[in-house]
Amino acid sequence: MEKEVLLTQEGFDKLEAELETLKTVKRKEIAERIKQAIAYGDISENSEYDEAKNEQAFIEGRIVTVEGMLRNAKIIKDEDREEGKVSLGSKVKVLDYDFDEEIVYKLVGSAEADPLADLISNESPLGAALLNKTIGEEVEIEAPAGKFKYKILDIMND
Repeated sequence: MEKEVLLTQEGFDKLEAELETLKTVKRKEIAERIKQAIAYGDISENSEYDEAKNEQAFIEGRIVTVEGMLRNAKIIKDEDREEGKVSLGSKVKVLDYDFDEEIVYKLVGSAEADPLADLISNESPLGAALLNKTIGEEVEIEAPAGKFKYKILDIMND
């Protein structure tokens, strides 16, 4: 039994678009590269051919992964969210006590997580700590880099 993949509608749409690109554009590009590499002659010592075959394996693996994620997707809908509480899909403004700065995170399923874009997974230490909390509550998390403390300033369920 494959694990359920929690996604926002936006995350689901992105995965569908990625799958379409992989199956159409990327497969054709890699097939063309393999064809060109074979045209160079002996493939036993042909680095272009080896590179193209490795990329092909990566693309095919990613297609299988994305198809599995979409097959097991559970889309978080607005009506699934409890008003005033942090849930998947919520944007949460927090005060980071250590750096004395306000940060807005969006809580998403692990498949959509991108910390550099402030998309944090509900399975991450911070995401798990924020889940089901309300404005004004404080959370403290243990992370590899130490303890961190945050205060929830606002919850935006858009």
